[in-house]
Amino acid sequence: MPSLQFRLAKALVRLDTLLTLYGYAPLRYRRFLFDKVAPRLARKVPGVRSEPADLPGIPAEWLIPEGCEAGKAILYLHGGGYAIGCIDSHRSLASQIASAAGCRALIVGYRLAPEDPFPAAVEDAAAAFRWLLSRGYAPHRVAVAGDSAGGGLAVALMVYLREAGDPLPAAALLLSPWTDLEVTGGTCGTVGRKDPMLTPKILRDYARLYLGSRDPRDPLASPLYADLRGLPPMLIQVGTEEILLDDARRLARRAEEAGVEVRLEVEEGMFHVWQFFSPTVPESKEAVERLGGFARDRLAS
Repeated sequence: MPSLQFRLAKALVRLDTLLTLYGYAPLRYRRFLFDKVAPRLARKVPGVRSEPADLPGIPAEWLIPEGCEAGKAILYLHGGGYAIGCIDSHRSLASQIASAAGCRALIVGYRLAPEDPFPAAVEDAAAAFRWLLSRGYAPHRVAVAGDSAGGGLAVALMVYLREAGDPLPAAALLLSPWTDLEVTGGTCGTVGRKDPMLTPKILRDYARLYLGSRDPRDPLASPLYADLRGLPPMLIQVGTEEILLDDARRLARRAEEAGVEVRLEVEEGMFHVWQFFSPTVPESKEAVERLGGFARDRLAS
């Protein structure tokens, strides 16, 4: 049975979705709730300090756990449908993952739609990864991570780097990744209102803001349709009560077909990015610990 903390967290997520009128509220109001209100509810992660990063032209922040190993880093790309979300909204989650992995994380405030549509987010993510390498981080000592849209962006980043002839990171940590901006996954219909956060309408609205008139099957927008050959190992976490379940399962299947090492964790009863509630919710804390363990293993060499 899910923990009491988990059930309370799920109710809070559903309340937040109600407050945005299931996506009908103006974007500025959704940004206010996600970027200003939500961070006030998050606790500072003990033992993790933050400091500005001098990434040119892009807001970024270092999250540094006590006693972390030098020379290793996680590049964290926040979720929010490419239109909301920021460093403040995801500082706590990224700090939890950094602490579990025993290395510092660089969280990036990439440009958002509709002000800066596709491919601005991909370009900023690539600039952040290249900046890490310019600062002396070896690619095999860097992992890329992201939740929801940030998870899809992490895969798009790796495809972008491979096509540009750049080195690739050592691993990818993908939390409920949004990989299909055409919104064709079967669980969009079968999960339905069990998902306390997302609806197909919300996803299509964000896709329209991000893409404009661009093709939703562009591999750098929807990495589900990308050639995934040669990408590094992936850990994908997804819940059974989120409409993006099929986005994760289809990505895992395509990656395996391309010869990529994939670990897919489908968690019964979990909702979209339930890891957000670590460490208060036991199920969230356990998922974050597995993410950290995967990063530790892949960055060990």
